[in-house]
Amino acid sequence: MTAEYKVHGDVAVISMANPPVNGLGLSTRIGITDGVAKANADSAIKAIVITGAGKAFSGGADIREFGSAKASQEPNLLSVIRVCENSAKPVVAAIHSVAMGGGLELALGCHYRIAAPGASIALPEVKLGLIPGAGGTQRLPRVIGVEPALNMIVSGEPIKSEMLAMLPGQKLFDKMAASAESLAEEALALARQMAAVHADGSAKPLVKNLPCKHPQGDAYFQFARNMVKGMSKNFPAPGKCVDAVEAATKQKFEEGMLTEREIFTNLMMTPESRALRHIFIADRAASKIADVPEDTPKRTIASVAVIGAGTMGGGISMNFLNAGIPVKILEMKQDALDRGLATIRKNYESQVKKGKLKQAKYDERMALLSTTLSYDDIGQADLVIEAVFEEMGVKEAVFKKLDEVMKPGAILASNTSTLDVNKIASFTQRPQDVVGMHFFSPANVMKLLEVVRGAQTSKDVLATVMAIGKKIKKTSVVSGVCDGFIGNRMIEQYSRQAGFLVDEGCTPAQVDKAVEKFGFAMGPFRMGDLAGNDIGWAIRKRRALERPNMMYSKTADLLCEMGRFGQKTSAGWYDYQAGKRDAIPSKAVVDMIETYRTSKGITPRKIADEEIVQRLVFALVNEAAHILEEGIAGKASDIDMVYLTGYGFPIFRGGPMLYADQVGLFNVVQAMHRFAQNPLDDAKFWQPAPLLARLVNEGKNFN
Repeated sequence: MTAEYKVHGDVAVISMANPPVNGLGLSTRIGITDGVAKANADSAIKAIVITGAGKAFSGGADIREFGSAKASQEPNLLSVIRVCENSAKPVVAAIHSVAMGGGLELALGCHYRIAAPGASIALPEVKLGLIPGAGGTQRLPRVIGVEPALNMIVSGEPIKSEMLAMLPGQKLFDKMAASAESLAEEALALARQMAAVHADGSAKPLVKNLPCKHPQGDAYFQFARNMVKGMSKNFPAPGKCVDAVEAATKQKFEEGMLTEREIFTNLMMTPESRALRHIFIADRAASKIADVPEDTPKRTIASVAVIGAGTMGGGISMNFLNAGIPVKILEMKQDALDRGLATIRKNYESQVKKGKLKQAKYDERMALLSTTLSYDDIGQADLVIEAVFEEMGVKEAVFKKLDEVMKPGAILASNTSTLDVNKIASFTQRPQDVVGMHFFSPANVMKLLEVVRGAQTSKDVLATVMAIGKKIKKTSVVSGVCDGFIGNRMIEQYSRQAGFLVDEGCTPAQVDKAVEKFGFAMGPFRMGDLAGNDIGWAIRKRRALERPNMMYSKTADLLCEMGRFGQKTSAGWYDYQAGKRDAIPSKAVVDMIETYRTSKGITPRKIADEEIVQRLVFALVNEAAHILEEGIAGKASDIDMVYLTGYGFPIFRGGPMLYADQVGLFNVVQAMHRFAQNPLDDAKFWQPAPLLARLVNEGKNFN
């Protein structure tokens, strides 16, 4: 059982004990119902307290049961709540730390509730593309009012217990405990008090019997729908939250419960909810590495050095400063240091100006930052991250110097985006301490951190870097060593397809609009202009020597030969006006493309948006299947996290691998066979990766 039953005089205490957040899995649900039955059968017991062991009351559903038969197996949560409501003896919920989702719904099913200050209270199901499914939309409006309840349900955001206790007329908490430490004793006292009140057999209070109305009725809910519609593009759940809460005000409780359940069940079947649930699990799974146990010892990271004060170096430094970790930036020239420091200050001052950062916190962060022009000054850092020019000769010089000056046990990390981490490690006498930490630009904003595991990277280094990634609030995904790792290796195929589409008849704007309509934050050509087209040009030149037979559209190279490197030159695939980022279609670029087509004897054709999206997305999928087969990525969901947090893949589609699963891998492969017939495309690339072909033959999916 994951629920403990203990007797304290005449009160039975049932403690949910399913760490880390006392998820309401089947075993916990059985423990609660058995405990209530046991207490009711014992004449010496006068009342019952339900609470959570450890660091939570309950965080709600057990994610380990998502999608399994156990999630709905009796007693399901609705049945557990019914058992609490029907208990002959008063049931008191003693809430502390966290009461979210099903945990809050369970508390609402108890006769009385006492809460410790500082507890986070929420119904966050909307973040999984759902609405509360065990009475949350019907009971919460009855205890805190329709508008506060709808705001909580639509946003899914937690609110502190003491804030909720201040709502006028609230009936969520019958009492606030003086402190978390006194909660247990105060809950026992409340239970005994209520046992005395109901000793005569008088009815116990039930939330479901409370009235639920809104004075403006239809007008308010129409206003709410309009507001939610504007904020929830591509996601149906927020609008359905409004429908369910409205049902609480217009239907009898049991009818409202049926409405809530019908909405919940329908949303469970939507691709958007499946995507959000997949992301929820994938995000947590990314930190788990098959051969690195969770109890692997970690090295202490109390100070960090960053080599390079440019855009990447400055952004990387800010991550650690934000987490309260001292940073020393090394540059070769004082003016480069000055520019880097000025950029960091400007970024922080902008946050202060917008009210996103307090002046005291800004001062605190800047006090953690120091600079140097000498390698000798960084030798005692626990972690050093190189963020210099992306060229192997430059990396070699840096790592040979780091090998000389860094203390034993220091972690040596490279921010390389494509280069061979094993080769970089070979420049040192300590390859076990070398790892890739590939931040994405802007590094202080983007969530993704690709952690590149070299052939000799030690397990404790890997565990330490994953832990520090979590501390600086990154989504860390482990990649093996290959050209471009996970993300950039895949984006090469995506970009090649974008180039072929332009050769065949598309404009850059048409390609961008098609994938942005699909849901990408930015199309491939706008992305190139933002990142700098010269970066891709340099990579293509290097790869041309390594892979001379690789097919590419030459239009990207011609663009760079025109000096059109993107936003930084006010001209790329698009034209840009000074001080603005609006992408304006360029006649010069269209003329260049048409001239190129003519020189190659290509007659342009009309290409549908569906083909554009499929070629770009399925190119990602096929390359990802190779990456999985080679062991570069540990699992398909890791690839989804890379693309969701680093490349703007639409969240409501769950990542390229889940999207392929939802389309059907058979259909993906059929489309690839069609693309292979295109004489202007790369037929060899469109041969399905062995893993993809095998999954289709076995009727299986990536996830």
